Amino acid sequence: MKIQYRERRDRRDEGPVFNINAWEPKTAIGKKVKSGEITSIEQVFHEGKRIEEMEIVDALVPNLKSEVIEIISVQRMTKNNRKAKYRATVIVGDGKGHVGIGAGKDVEVKAAIDAGTRNAKVNIMPIVMGCGSWQCACGTEHSLPLVAKGKCGSVEVILKPAPRGLGVVASEPIKKMLELGGIKDLWSFSRGRTRTKYNVLMATYNALFNIEGMKNISQVQAGAKA
Repeated sequence: MKIQYRERRDRRDEGPVFNINAWEPKTAIGKKVKSGEITSIEQVFHEGKRIEEMEIVDALVPNLKSEVIEIISVQRMTKNNRKAKYRATVIVGDGKGHVGIGAGKDVEVKAAIDAGTRNAKVNIMPIVMGCGSWQCACGTEHSLPLVAKGKCGSVEVILKPAPRGLGVVASEPIKKMLELGGIKDLWSFSRGRTRTKYNVLMATYNALFNIEGMKNISQVQAGAKA
């Protein structure tokens, strides 16, 4: 059973304002953020360490927005009977090159959404943006610098740079995710069981992650040639 969730919601405005003074970090990265040693999310990405506390993202990315993409009912079989829960798929982004995706399960819808939001925040990643379209070549960061491919399950997503002013040509879940990340122009192609929205979004997430990996490889190769 699927629950239609049509209304666009920004859950950041519904929750309490993050208070960094009341936060008690448990990880080394969190302690550096609270002490002021780390002042931007790019420093965390540069260190290459996993974000394990969503408060780190709340402190470093204050304008983060979240949106619920899908809420479905899932079941699992136990020795006694079937147990049903809700699974919420949530995406977060600041519109400036950062995006994350997460899923949360719980017996209540609100708790599932909160769990998905927490998971999406700790999975936030940077997007390498640029102008890779031969039709444009404007040099601004409105699209992607190159073609990217990502896969999750049977779903494969291909992201191609588009000229400025075209907009994001993609299915609704992919479009929302890319727009939350700050991408303004893009072509998207997908194949496989695309009715599974979570796999579609994860394939898109993996495609964006692959661009970051290719960027790091190109930097290493350029350093080696120098």
